[in-house]
Amino acid sequence: MVIKVFLASSSGSTAIKKKQQDVLGFLEALKIEYAQLDIASNEENRMWMRENVPGDMKPSNGIPLPPQIFNEENYCGDYETFFNAKEENSVYEFLGLTPPPGFKKASPAEEEVQEGEEEGEYEREEDDAPVSEGEEDLVSEEEEELRQLEEQEEPVSEEEPQEEPVNEEDEVAQVSQEGEEAEEAED
Repeated sequence: MVIKVFLASSSGSTAIKKKQQDVLGFLEALKIEYAQLDIASNEENRMWMRENVPGDMKPSNGIPLPPQIFNEENYCGDYETFFNAKEENSVYEFLGLTPPPGFKKASPAEEEVQEGEEEGEYEREEDDAPVSEGEEDLVSEEEEELRQLEEQEEPVSEEEPQEEPVNEEDEVAQVSQEGEEAEEAED
């Protein structure tokens, strides 16, 4: 069974392009065999897609936008339904495919543990499997981004904190000193 992804190779919409790339990238990551069918350059593909998207799945204007996903002749869904299946770790079921051996759908308890990991990934049954270099790099990048965000949240002042004046005479002296420093900075 081949998954068919109907897409538009020359779409002017960046949102559509991103959605198409998201679907194709995810299918490639899972090593799922698929065929890209261009509706922009092939009128037959466009007509077949429009005729085979179920009426309740068509937008109000009646023209479904790419990407649209089919398993041979069976309609699977559009980007939103694909994204929901990805979020729920049920992409294989969404596509009408049997998950490959060695993979299982994460249980709700395991999904909580996986928080922060890439969405839609199926967990290996071998819990003791070592972390690959790519996963280590991803974790390191995420940790670095979090550290940078935390640093940005802390206000960093270039000026040294000044003590508050104790009485009026000290306050006048401090104000005049600040004025002199400002004049020196302008020169």
